[in-house]
Amino acid sequence: MHWQEAKETTIMALGAIRTNKLRSSLTILGIVVGITTVIVISSIISGLNSRVTERIESFGSNLIYVFHFNWATLGRIPPEVMNRKRLTYEDAEAIRRQCPSVKAVSPIIRIFMPEFGGGSLDVRSGSERAKNVIVQGIGENWAAVFELSVRDGRVLTEMDLERHAMVCLLGFDTAQTLFPKSDPIGKYVLLSGHQFTVVGVMEKQKETLTGGANPEDNLINLPIGAFRKLYPDHKDFLLVAKAATQLQMSQAIDEMREVLRRRRRVPVGKPDNFAVFTQDTFVDFWHKISGSIFVAMFIISSVGLVVGGVGVMNIMLVTVTERTREIGIRKAIGARRHDILLQFLLEAMTLTGVGGLLGVALGLAIDLFINIVFPRLPAILSPFWVLAGLLMSIGVGLGFGIYPAYRAARLSPIEALRYE
Repeated sequence: MHWQEAKETTIMALGAIRTNKLRSSLTILGIVVGITTVIVISSIISGLNSRVTERIESFGSNLIYVFHFNWATLGRIPPEVMNRKRLTYEDAEAIRRQCPSVKAVSPIIRIFMPEFGGGSLDVRSGSERAKNVIVQGIGENWAAVFELSVRDGRVLTEMDLERHAMVCLLGFDTAQTLFPKSDPIGKYVLLSGHQFTVVGVMEKQKETLTGGANPEDNLINLPIGAFRKLYPDHKDFLLVAKAATQLQMSQAIDEMREVLRRRRRVPVGKPDNFAVFTQDTFVDFWHKISGSIFVAMFIISSVGLVVGGVGVMNIMLVTVTERTREIGIRKAIGARRHDILLQFLLEAMTLTGVGGLLGVALGLAIDLFINIVFPRLPAILSPFWVLAGLLMSIGVGLGFGIYPAYRAARLSPIEALRYE
């Protein structure tokens, strides 16, 4: 079939779609739904990937996290791994002294996420009450590690830690709730029946991905020693270190691993009994989650494509029956089998291709709506998935149109001409 014949066949197929609008619309509905789903989901996930990566990078590109097991995984964590020996405040001090590539390090221990059984506490000041506050024990370099600054007052100092001082550093929202009309510095707050003096208030943190309040603003920081006196059962230390420069990240990680392996008595040749995380770890972890979501949604959208494909096969079989005499005439004047085969295949592919175009157009409209209504979570359209969606729709026409086209090509011209 020459390109001119292909053009004429395509025009003929479009004419058939226009002539049987309702039938064609119902036939390609599954294709439209499937392609729209692929476009919208891929756009949403691309937008989320961009925002999550941007947010993780905002924490600092040269941060190194150490915990006693790797929780950035989708698989089940064995009990023996979760029950490993915990990291300690002394481990952080050893890293600070013995790792020249580490600029600063701080141990962190916190109580949060009551929905996971971690417990989250209320803080009071007079008649005011801040609910579900994250209670966190920190080292003196915590603010320096995360490059955070105070809005009022000061950060916790080495002397606060040495004395296990009953002082605290409030998050922005916690301070606003407890002291709505007064300066909190030097005032007292009540936590778990103990009184703490407020020495500082943190600057407001960046908003969450959805533009809501950052839970890190509803926070109270205590010196590690004071935290351990109040909550002796909480022993899950997270160590956060800041490499001197981005170029020294690998060297800093190697130095930290060497110090911790020695302190935790890990034999030579045995794997670490702790986990080291970087910014890339969290980005990869998120991509695994978003990838799993996309695969699940792609499978769901494939159901629509299969349903659409079955509809296309059915309508093409009907079309072959309706045009049996036309097929006989074409064969009588010299059309070969492969000409008939290509004609009906092209018609099926045109039908599903139109469905693909409509699906892409609908997907673009939904993406635009999402970007207008939810500007903080933009749907980023990928040209790759637009092209992939169109190719998938045409592929459905090719796959499900083969059998009807084959039946048309196999018709005997004599029997086709006799068909009424």
